[in-house]
Amino acid sequence: MAEMAVQGSARDRQIEHAPALPPLVGDYESRRRTFSWEVARSWLQGDEAGHLNLAHEAVDRHASGPLADTVAIRFLDRAAPTTELTYRQLGERSDVTATALRLLGIRPGDGVCTLLPRSPELYLTVLGTLKAGAVYCPLFPAFGPEPVVERLRLGHIRLLVTDSLSYTRKVAPQRASLPDLEHVLVTDADQSGEDGAPEGTTAWADALGAGETAYDPGTFAVAPTRPDDPALLHFTSGTTGKPKGAVHVHEAILAHHVTAEFALDLRPGDVYWCTADPGWVTGTSYGILGPLSCGVTIVTDAADFDARRWFRILQDERVTVFYTAPTALRMLMRAGVGLAREHSFPQLRHVVSVGEPLNPEAVVWGLEAFGLPVHDTWWQTETGAIMVSNFPGMPVRPGSMGRPVPGVDVAVLRQGADGRAEVVDGTVRVLGPGEVGELALRPGWPSMFRAYLDDPDRYAKAFADGWYLSGDLARTDADGYVWFIGRADDVIKSAGHLIGPFEVESALMEHPAVAEVGVIGKPDPLAGEIVKAFVTLKVGHEPSPALARELIAFGRHRLGSVAPREIAFDQALPHTRSGKVMRRLLRARELGLPEGDLSTVETSVSTSASTSATTSASASGEPPS
Repeated sequence: MAEMAVQGSARDRQIEHAPALPPLVGDYESRRRTFSWEVARSWLQGDEAGHLNLAHEAVDRHASGPLADTVAIRFLDRAAPTTELTYRQLGERSDVTATALRLLGIRPGDGVCTLLPRSPELYLTVLGTLKAGAVYCPLFPAFGPEPVVERLRLGHIRLLVTDSLSYTRKVAPQRASLPDLEHVLVTDADQSGEDGAPEGTTAWADALGAGETAYDPGTFAVAPTRPDDPALLHFTSGTTGKPKGAVHVHEAILAHHVTAEFALDLRPGDVYWCTADPGWVTGTSYGILGPLSCGVTIVTDAADFDARRWFRILQDERVTVFYTAPTALRMLMRAGVGLAREHSFPQLRHVVSVGEPLNPEAVVWGLEAFGLPVHDTWWQTETGAIMVSNFPGMPVRPGSMGRPVPGVDVAVLRQGADGRAEVVDGTVRVLGPGEVGELALRPGWPSMFRAYLDDPDRYAKAFADGWYLSGDLARTDADGYVWFIGRADDVIKSAGHLIGPFEVESALMEHPAVAEVGVIGKPDPLAGEIVKAFVTLKVGHEPSPALARELIAFGRHRLGSVAPREIAFDQALPHTRSGKVMRRLLRARELGLPEGDLSTVETSVSTSASTSATTSASASGEPPS
């Protein structure tokens, strides 16, 4: 096991960790000084005419090289045998898929969607779409009918690949309202057999059969896409209004590849598991494209979360790099470190987190469960790739997102009255270490989104004075580490203080009874807002007014005057389907406000309500701070 040293107390410790292998990022300071995207372009293949195709760089250059017979993807499923595709097979089958799409009339620039669980058909559709020069758009399979149809309509999708049940329940009733949708391929039907495809659809097997008949490996050619040609369409929901369609280009593969090497430390020979569903941007960028470009073996599991199963997969599949979400880590934590210790992970050398800020306790839990700290990363749908990371070999500061990726310039900008970056005469002000403001990035990295589909005004508002405005509040420290404070619309203003929910949530999670926390600001006539925390308890702990008072005192000891004034216990906090606690939904329910777009809410908890064990510090006679 690699050597490590932990310095400091629970909230401000620093973890020095010696990686098992020399990190691909090398010495961070040196890499940052010398790195350029222009030089990194030589790490890809492209062609002499300047064409660049995302799928070719991810698969074909390996399929025709030394990694041809290496397993590219291993498909696990609780209810089916494990199957595998080598890079050679993945290259050939995605060529056939591209041929099938072309036979159906799909042309460069057309939109193709999947609404599927993790399956070979999904991965082949992604790669075949890109090889055909079309634009791939993932849909999360647990979406209900309304968000599915809305995204199909907004994306002008011409072809959808799904299963019969999803089609008949979610798409068929509104098919008439989707004039752009010409083709639907269903993966679980065979028109030439007993199981017919639903009316208005074509069996995937028949479409691929036609593609295989027409496919000639001697003449097949990947579409000659340019680096700036559209390749990916990822929808992201705001707090109100319709989903935003972020458009990414083929050149994004350069950022996927570089960050998969630098932040995830991926290299040929690795067995890599990203638990994000391919229906989300992480599951596409780092569940498929980035890792394939590095020549690794991807493990993907179609089964639902189960802590014992996950530990067994890490052990039995000999996973070397594990990329997951803070929510998943907290669920593993709730299962107890004892369960982790029933398993052995000698090959595991890097554990990484994505999707929301990583609480310090989860970072340190990684030491107990795996003998490795968890490394946080920060990025957004709009950035297309990791922008800030705790890199291998770099000291980990729990609670920090890390430092900027080489080739990415980050700044914290002064806030205006609305919490967003203040722009005066077209100019922003860059703040120094320790000051809180809006996190911004200097455009120029290859995976930056190039448009919000059909919404140029919204796109223009995402930039100011040569910076992309993330909408996240943050601060930097003297060493350049970036610390997340909260979304601009999440920050709580209480008695003159600006309070970041993440800081409060992380502090409460240090209490031994607490599994998860969501924090909001609640209107108060004296303080403006007070901090209210919704707390999920670990197994073996029961809600009570006494425990609520204990947590308030615990928070006050850790945080002082910015601690929660009210605690509510909730064993089913509302999450997005990608795992984030939905603070805006907690606030809307607390205040009786409209709940807004619920298409990304995890349905199993979307109607949860808090238990009644609530207490308030001010109720005991203490004046507001």
